[in-house]
Amino acid sequence: MTSRRAWAALVVLSLSAFAFVATELLPIGLLTLIADDLDRTRSQIGLLVGGYAIVVVLASVPLTMLTRHIPRRHLLGATLGLFTAANVAGALAPTYEILAVARLVTALTQALFWSIAPPVVSGLFPLAMRGRVVGLFGAGATLAPVIGVPLCTWLGQQSGWRAAFAVMAAFGLLATIAVVALIPTYRPEAGSAAVGTGPSRRAFTVLLVVTAVGITGLLVFNTYVTPFLLDVAGFPASALAVLLFVSGAAGTAGTIAVSRTLDSHPIGSLLVPLAIAAVALLGLYALGTLQVLTMILLGCVGLSYAAFATAVQNRMLQVAPGSTDIASAGVSTAFNAGIAAGSLLGGVMLPALGARSLALTGAILVAFAFATMAATTRTGPPDRSGPGSARGGRYSRGSRPPAADPARGSWDRLRRFRTDG
Repeated sequence: MTSRRAWAALVVLSLSAFAFVATELLPIGLLTLIADDLDRTRSQIGLLVGGYAIVVVLASVPLTMLTRHIPRRHLLGATLGLFTAANVAGALAPTYEILAVARLVTALTQALFWSIAPPVVSGLFPLAMRGRVVGLFGAGATLAPVIGVPLCTWLGQQSGWRAAFAVMAAFGLLATIAVVALIPTYRPEAGSAAVGTGPSRRAFTVLLVVTAVGITGLLVFNTYVTPFLLDVAGFPASALAVLLFVSGAAGTAGTIAVSRTLDSHPIGSLLVPLAIAAVALLGLYALGTLQVLTMILLGCVGLSYAAFATAVQNRMLQVAPGSTDIASAGVSTAFNAGIAAGSLLGGVMLPALGARSLALTGAILVAFAFATMAATTRTGPPDRSGPGSARGGRYSRGSRPPAADPARGSWDRLRRFRTDG
């Protein structure tokens, strides 16, 4: 039976993911407050979000390589501790430049966290529970735009934008203490999720391409969803909070729903969200002036985005051709490259072609990602990366299979939370 300490660690890491995503998005809700206080333009404050994603893209793999031999408990504790310090610096920043540096450091900690946290949390549980665990871990990230950002925006409006950063710092401090207390000390290669259950360099490469293209398509639209809702759908500004809540709540539902299919249908768990997103974006392009339908389709986009992100993490843990830490860093890089590319592409298209064009462009890109995943799955070898694939699955040249029974060996050691590392 899985220990209560493992479940507690899962909750803490999920809440840590919540804090990282909420912190990344904080300037969006506090943009005007920060701009007025630091005497900067709104575009300059917006760079605190776009630049953040670029740092994650550039730093994920190098940081993971540099820290690949550090015990996970120590590394996660240090990462969250630095996250806390950076948010304290952000809350106290007297100038834009100091705030930008604080955001840079926070982005570096996020790059490392998303590289190591998924393998760590998965390694605390038996392989048969992996889909459920990945879904629960991902729930924290999907709740951040629904709960974290609105609450921090409200707090910033009531007490100043610095209060929101201070709350994230306090959150980080509590997470640091909890992680140090709950995560076992072990060498990275000893974890039961240290390698993929069905390593495949080809499948992993396809996953990176599909992730980058799919997220680009979704972010072309999502980044500029406000102009679409106001200019195309004709909603009043007072309705934006409700509409964005609908999208975020649907994302939470998507994460919960996909967690039930990750173990039994890992490929389908990727394809279905992409299909829903492509149809929803195409529907928004064609019928975006119908407000009731727009609300429904917006919820479909939110649901598919969160479900797809969760399914990508699960698939990475299956097909990682080597260390899952490095593979996770690669997925994080592809994901954030999609965020940056989508934001940049949408920013170029919006003034020239209008908000409606973004939905069509997003639909085309997401459909391409769907077609790529479907085609490579159909033409490639049978998918043997689900549970039990360690016994008889194919492995790419140069990769090594995991232990014959991933639920034993290193898992037994982690489950008892020995600290012999």
